[in-house]
Amino acid sequence: MTPEEFRKAGHHVVDWIADYLRDVGERPVLPDVEPGELTDRLPLSAPEKGEPMEEILEDFRELIVPGIVHWNHPRFLAYFANSASGPGILGEMLAAALNDNHMLWKTGPAATELEQVSLSWLRQWLGLPEDFFGIIHDTASTATMHAVIAARSAAGAHDISSLVLYTSEHANLSVDRAALAAGVGRGHIRHIEADDDFRMRPAALTAAIESDLRAGKRPFCIVPTLGTTSSASLDPLPEIAAIARQYGLWLHVDAAYAGPAAILEEHRSLLNGAELSDSLVINPHKWLFTPMDLSILYTRRPDDFRRALSLEEAPAYIQTAGSGREVNLCEYTVSLGRRFRALKLWFVLRSYGREGVEKILRSHIELARAFAQKISESPDFELAAPQMFSLVCFRWKGSDQENRELLEKINDSGRAFLSGTTLHGRFVLRLAIGNIGTTKADLEEVWDLLEKLKP
Repeated sequence: MTPEEFRKAGHHVVDWIADYLRDVGERPVLPDVEPGELTDRLPLSAPEKGEPMEEILEDFRELIVPGIVHWNHPRFLAYFANSASGPGILGEMLAAALNDNHMLWKTGPAATELEQVSLSWLRQWLGLPEDFFGIIHDTASTATMHAVIAARSAAGAHDISSLVLYTSEHANLSVDRAALAAGVGRGHIRHIEADDDFRMRPAALTAAIESDLRAGKRPFCIVPTLGTTSSASLDPLPEIAAIARQYGLWLHVDAAYAGPAAILEEHRSLLNGAELSDSLVINPHKWLFTPMDLSILYTRRPDDFRRALSLEEAPAYIQTAGSGREVNLCEYTVSLGRRFRALKLWFVLRSYGREGVEKILRSHIELARAFAQKISESPDFELAAPQMFSLVCFRWKGSDQENRELLEKINDSGRAFLSGTTLHGRFVLRLAIGNIGTTKADLEEVWDLLEKLKP
């Protein structure tokens, strides 16, 4: 493309994005499509000759967009809702244009240093210790995998077949996958029972560790969660941290969802004990208005990551001379190539500032609190878990099948998208607020849908 052709197409794209962000709330959250529908409408083979950008953009609008689940919709309330803010989108566009690969400081000086500075800014907002080293991954799954690999290496085990990892029965499946990727056998992943509020029981954790030690196994890592996937519960981190220290185990904290709440003074205590962790993950692409994907791993033991992933002698093509101040981020990760993800986070942090971020987080928490109050006062619905942060778990006072059917009706309406889970053996509905555009009116519309569609 010539600069003039790119400029013309770029204006069309930016105009479309601006209109989309303005009007996305008028679209159905979930598309009315069948599996294979788009596949059947697209050619079987790529074109032999290039096609005009106007035709490509037209097909994007007419073929692709109708099949999109609109995660950027203000009534996308499933899973852990996220949102791509305007500042973050602009940062993503510029990062794509620069096409930086800062695997080494030399291959991307500004990108490398901006990553360290931006993560330091956020670390300060979260109240984490100054010695925590930050590095960006794509998702929490990848970050946790690296933490487990570092923990395995730090354990100094030549035979990893005896290593045992501990996490809550309500932990995200990414913890199990991380353990498997690091070579921990399925039978050596312990899911510790939780209390009535879905928090890991420290006494049960200690008992499991002692049992494994008596059996000749090697406990090496504990992964508590701050903001569990099903109910946003908080595992008792100070007690778990004390257990990790007592037995000399690596402590990796999954704060992917709830972590940003610690920016708020009234929720700073949720990270109590995190200063004792060996590593911690938080996802700005969940609740900090940053476009997918961007997950941050903080660690006070960066050298363990380097030792776990370094080679005895690096290939000549990545060897560089340096002054000692530069950081080569590829030494801490499995991947060699690195996208310039920090740029969009930097745009978000600067554009909103701490005050702007706090205002939005508080509004989401208050919206969730008000919705939970409606549930509590309703004769037909009930809370299924304590309301935590911006998540509400609730159910119709009926059978699991009725609740499943209610969820399906809401989602089929196209007006909102909720998800479900199982708590205390019962199927429940989850409403998770995380989009910057979600308002009181959106939650009122969801409530009206519940009242209209209830059994």
